[in-house]
Amino acid sequence: MRNRFDRQLEMLNQMLIHMGELCETAIEEVTGALEENDMGRAKAVITADEEIDQMEKDIENLCLKLLLQQQPVARDLRQISAALKMITDMERIGDQTADIADIVTSAEFNGDENLKDIGRMAEATMKMVRNSVSAYVQKDLELARKVMDADDVVDELFDRIKKELVDTIAEQKGCGGDTAIDLIMITKYLERIGDHATNIAEWVEFSITGIHAGNVRI
Repeated sequence: MRNRFDRQLEMLNQMLIHMGELCETAIEEVTGALEENDMGRAKAVITADEEIDQMEKDIENLCLKLLLQQQPVARDLRQISAALKMITDMERIGDQTADIADIVTSAEFNGDENLKDIGRMAEATMKMVRNSVSAYVQKDLELARKVMDADDVVDELFDRIKKELVDTIAEQKGCGGDTAIDLIMITKYLERIGDHATNIAEWVEFSITGIHAGNVRI
């Protein structure tokens, strides 16, 4: 019975890795669509969100099966509970990449000087997502905490880009007010993706230590 349970836990790990990869790809693709003004690529990101949504349902079903059909010990219970929380954040990451893609399909950003910084911000969030899922699978507490620390970098980029774009709106220069507002929305979505990756890392910490930042204990 335990061998079967362990195999199902390994399946859970693989499914989480795949869902994390889908989120990473969505961020990468929507960033490319933004930088290249590629409407087709942006629309593909919106469509791909459906697969992330389906992964959330599949993983949730597996977790509930493990909880109902097995008798997990405290460590296993933390792992399964953390996975249920993590997939909610990953599903939201998929939604936010689709929201960015929706903006890209209705505007043009060619040559805007803020795109390089936005690209760096997107790269940082991709790394956070990748490392948070890796930390869960590898039970790596140090890596999870590095993800939490990395959120400060994303927040700093967001604050800097937002200030520059607000100045653009005030002065009506460069890309103009409407485009600047769209870019602020995009950077806000990226900042939220960083927050979701941080949430995932906090649940990884919980799965390993039994202690969550919100003082949840099992």
